[in-house]
Amino acid sequence: MAESDWLAECFEHDRTRLRAVAYRMLGSFAEAEDAVQEAWLRASKADVSGVDNVGAWLTTIVARVCLNMLRSRRARREEPMGVHVPDPVISDAAGPSPEDEVLLADAVGMALQVVLETLAPAERLAFVLHDMFGLSFDEIAPVVARSPATARQLASRARRRVRGADVRTPDADMAGQREVVEAFFAAAHRGDLGALVAVLDPDVVVRTDGGKEFAGLSGVRRGAAEVARQTLAIANPAVPKLPVLVNGAPGVVAVLDGQAYGLLAFTISGGKVVELHAIIDPERLGRLNLPVLN
Repeated sequence: MAESDWLAECFEHDRTRLRAVAYRMLGSFAEAEDAVQEAWLRASKADVSGVDNVGAWLTTIVARVCLNMLRSRRARREEPMGVHVPDPVISDAAGPSPEDEVLLADAVGMALQVVLETLAPAERLAFVLHDMFGLSFDEIAPVVARSPATARQLASRARRRVRGADVRTPDADMAGQREVVEAFFAAAHRGDLGALVAVLDPDVVVRTDGGKEFAGLSGVRRGAAEVARQTLAIANPAVPKLPVLVNGAPGVVAVLDGQAYGLLAFTISGGKVVELHAIIDPERLGRLNLPVLN
């Protein structure tokens, strides 16, 4: 087999995992696909005669591309970005596909993905590659152009920020999580403020991403009473809400006339809703793969 054919075969074998690395780094499926394609262009032109571990080598190439994209994204962001919810991994309510399972191998819920967005590019890379994909700091160091000791410090700093963000661990019982979501909508649809507050954590956080079209609706709301009042103000029992899995946790797609106009992702911990992420941006909803609409 020619070297080029062998490398192409190795790349295709690792493509799903490389896409998972890029997704964790970038929080965008479109950008992740671009990063993987760029990584292939670079790999196909490289000399692989001295490569011992092709999988790790390809991972570092994708990581370099992602790091450049993160730095470019930050450099051109002249004004603070509004509330942005990263692209979610949406699966059928019955369970994720094999490819989705790779993306969710480390149970990266929406809450953690949001925190990753706050890290500096080099911190995010060191944390993702080491803590999520098991690369050594000797392998990470050349990607960030630092020493292994500095790469370790970057990952440690990122880890402290993640812990400081108090990312709650979702309940293990999926059926129990669904019951909480059903109780949330039941209370909202009958206008029961007390029952709605009862299913919300006292410090619940709701992030709404309206994109450009609904920028005025974007924002962050905190606290059970505030979130409950806002929910009752917009709740509409006549709108179908179809169950899905969002990053492995319960969510719903709100549908009107066959089109999605809202995606809600719940984080349930201790039997309460602790975080709720909402995407109502029509442009982004149109790009997402929503299994309930297929």
